Amino acid sequence: MAGGGRKVLVVADEATRSHITPPGHPECVARFDAVIGALADSDAVTWRSGRMADDDELALVHAHRYIDRMREFAAGGGGQLDPDTYASPGSFDAARGAAGSGLVAVEALRADSTLDAAFVVTRPPGHHATAVRAFGFCFFNNVAIAAAQLAREGEQVAIIDWDVHHGNGTQDTFWTEPNVMYVSMHEEDVFPGTGAAYERGDGPGRYSTVNLPLPARTTGDAYMVAMDEIVGPVVERFNPSWVLVSAGFDAHAADPLADMALREQDYALLTDRVRRLAPGPARTVFFLEGGYDLAATGRSARAVVDTLADGLPTGVEATAGGRAGMERIDVLRHLWPS
Repeated sequence: MAGGGRKVLVVADEATRSHITPPGHPECVARFDAVIGALADSDAVTWRSGRMADDDELALVHAHRYIDRMREFAAGGGGQLDPDTYASPGSFDAARGAAGSGLVAVEALRADSTLDAAFVVTRPPGHHATAVRAFGFCFFNNVAIAAAQLAREGEQVAIIDWDVHHGNGTQDTFWTEPNVMYVSMHEEDVFPGTGAAYERGDGPGRYSTVNLPLPARTTGDAYMVAMDEIVGPVVERFNPSWVLVSAGFDAHAADPLADMALREQDYALLTDRVRRLAPGPARTVFFLEGGYDLAATGRSARAVVDTLADGLPTGVEATAGGRAGMERIDVLRHLWPS
């Protein structure tokens, strides 16, 4: 379904299949298959395998003692890490593959002039993982590792997180970092309980953290106003050289783990806005985070990739009707004037 001539790199590491969760667990191998299946017939996609991040790459974000502990835990048979997060014997390699896949995407965009953007089918997800803790289905913080590598090389990186849950691990990683901006649009008063509007970073990273907590049942129109009137101006002032996206699809109306009201067309509209914030082609990487209704997650991932390849289809409109979300944006825009 390509028309604009842009090629989208999709990085998917088969090691993800070795991360086995208990029956009924929402973060399952079927999520990976749903996204791969949704993208399989796109002639805009260039496919590439991931690779396992090494310890030094993981240590851009995570403490060496934590990396060693995770390796030993999986090698010992795995088990429950917290009420939500489970490790099987293959989970350590799967998590290394997810982290390394983001690095592969960055390397490929730099090396191949035919590629315009990348979508990384990362599983397990990453944005809840902190330097020393697996949390919320996450082991290593995939997007943060890629951002930290870029920042170490002198790049200015904006991370836009539209997962329904706040990325506490990503925020913690860059709380005092002036060269990485973290922007999160998430449902308020749900897991993990972080991401209040007053959380803005500290020290040299003051005002490089932007949190937009939104009420339940927020529709796409409020997200678009947030992007146009708050996120866009803030990111443009930051002037990033790369834009990374924590692309969770659990704010979809069909998702069983949250209570927001987005649809596939909203993810297409968000993608179009994000793409325009990047300084040019081959500087945007999307990382799969949440999304637990398989069909909705697959369709939403396809909407992202199609928009990256072909641009926004004519006549696409955001979902509407969530009055509380629009009212919240009216309040938040005063905290981040354009």
